[in-house]
Amino acid sequence: MNRIISSLIAIFVASNLSAQQAAPKLVVCITIDQLRGDYIEYFYNTFGERGFKRLMNEGAVYKNLRFEFNNIDEASAFATLFTGSNPCFNGITGKKSYDFENNKEYSCLYDPEYIGNYTKENYSPAKLLSSTIGDELKIASKGRSDVYSIAPNAESAILSAGHAANAAFWIDDTNGKWATTTFYKSIPWYVDRYNSGIESLAVRADQMVWTPTLPIERYNALPYVLEDIPFRYSFKEKTADRYKNLKTSPFINKEVNRLALQFIQYGDLGGRSCPDMLSLTYYAGNYRTIAQKEFTREIQDTYQQLDKDIEQLLDAIDKKIGLKNTLIVVTGTGYHYIEETFEEQFPLSGGEFHPKRCVALLNMYLMAIYGQQDWVKGYHNQQLFLNKKAIEDAKLDLKDVQDKAAEFVTQFSGVQQVTTDISLHTGAWNEGTAKFRNGTFHKGRGDLIIELQPGWKINNDQPEEKVKMVRNNAIITPLIFMGNGLKPQHIYREVKATEVAPTVTHVLRIRPPNACLDIPLFELSSNK
Repeated sequence: MNRIISSLIAIFVASNLSAQQAAPKLVVCITIDQLRGDYIEYFYNTFGERGFKRLMNEGAVYKNLRFEFNNIDEASAFATLFTGSNPCFNGITGKKSYDFENNKEYSCLYDPEYIGNYTKENYSPAKLLSSTIGDELKIASKGRSDVYSIAPNAESAILSAGHAANAAFWIDDTNGKWATTTFYKSIPWYVDRYNSGIESLAVRADQMVWTPTLPIERYNALPYVLEDIPFRYSFKEKTADRYKNLKTSPFINKEVNRLALQFIQYGDLGGRSCPDMLSLTYYAGNYRTIAQKEFTREIQDTYQQLDKDIEQLLDAIDKKIGLKNTLIVVTGTGYHYIEETFEEQFPLSGGEFHPKRCVALLNMYLMAIYGQQDWVKGYHNQQLFLNKKAIEDAKLDLKDVQDKAAEFVTQFSGVQQVTTDISLHTGAWNEGTAKFRNGTFHKGRGDLIIELQPGWKINNDQPEEKVKMVRNNAIITPLIFMGNGLKPQHIYREVKATEVAPTVTHVLRIRPPNACLDIPLFELSSNK
C-alpha cells in the first residue's frame, strides 16, 4: 500500500513540475513603433495566417497597453517598456532636451565620451538611469547571455538594449549602414560583413521602389482614401533625406529582419546555458513625406507588408530555436504621429499657442511684480523654464514665483492645466497631475509644466518647423506574449506599460529592473 501511495505522489509531483513553465532559451522583444490595434482589426482580412493572425490566435493577448504620461515619443516609450518604470524614475522624458545656457537642443543619448561605429553620432545610454531587462539578464548570467538590439533609430536601439548589452544597432541617416557606438564592445563579424558587402542598404537602396503590394481595390479598409492613383516612391542616391524617408516605409522592417536573421543564423542565440535576448523594432507609422494625411493606402500597405515580415521572423525562430523554447513579446509605443491639417470649411474648436509670445508676456508680468530682469529663460517641450539664478540673487521665494507664473499662464487661451515643479517635488500632486510627475524627471524639469487643450496647435514661429497639433486621445496598443509553452488567451483588461518588464523578467526567472515598482501580469505568472 505504501508503495502505491509513494508512486502516486511521485507521479503527481512529476506532472506538476512538467506543467510548470520553463525558462526560455531566447527572448525576442518585438516593439512596433506607432502600432495601432484598431488598424490590425481594420486590415485583418487581408493578412496571411502566420503573421498578425498567428500572434492573435496563438498568443496571450492583452487588448490595450496604457502609458501613464502624456507627450509619449519613441525615446520615452522604449525607456518605459524596457525598464518597467516611468520617466520620473528612468530619466528619459523624450528624444530631445534643451540647454538654455548654450542655447542648443541635445539628443537624450548624446555623450561626447563615445564615438560611433559607422556613424558620426556620439551616443550612449548614460542618461538612462534605470537598469533594463537586458541589463538584469546580463547580471544574472554573469555575462554569459547575449543581449542585442536592432532598430531603425538610435533611441529605440540603445534604450531597448540598456547598459550591459553586447551591442545595439540602428541605421545611420547619412550612410545607410548599421551603426553602433563604442560604448558597446561587441560588433559581430557578420555585421561588419553585411555593412561592407553587396547586401548593405547603401548598395541596394537605388533599386528600391515602394508600390502597392495588393490590387488597388483591396485597399478598402479605410473608406476615406481619396486618391485613385497607385503610389510610387523611390530612394535614389540624390533624393533628399532618402534614408530618413526609407525608415518610414515598409522597407525598414525588411532591413531589420535581414540583420535579425543574420543573428539567428550565425549568433547561436538560444544555444547557451543561459537565455539570450534579442530586441527588434519595427515601424508602423505614416510615411514621412505624407505625414499630414490620416487615411492612406500607404498605411494599409505598411501593415500588409509588416504582416509578412512577422511571419518570416517567426518561421525563422521556429526553425532554428523553436517557438516552444522562445518567449515572443510584441507591443507598440502608445502614440501615433500625424501632422494634422484641416480645411477651412471644417472649423473646429482650438487655436494656436505661441510659446515665444507666452515667454515674452510672462516675463513682462513677472517684471511688473519683481522688477526689471529676465525672469524667464525659455520654453521647451511644453515646459517653461525660469531664471533660477536671477530669482536666487533677488532673494525671492522660488515657490512664490512659480505659483504666480502658473496663475498667469493658466489664463492663456488653450491652456488646460499648469502645474509647478515644486508641487511635483514636494508631493503636492493628485490624480490629475500624476501624469506630469510620471512623464518628467525632477532634474532638468521645467518650472511650469503646461497641458494644452485638444485641438490646439503649438506654433514655435519657425517657418522650417511643422506646427504641432495637440491630440490627447488614446491609441489602442495590444500586448502579446507567445511561445515558451504559453496557452492562447485573450485578456480584455487594460494593463500598464510598466508591467511588461517585470513580466518578462519573471518568465526569465531573474530580478526586475531596479526602478520597476510593478509586479508581473498574473495571467503569465501563475502556473495553470
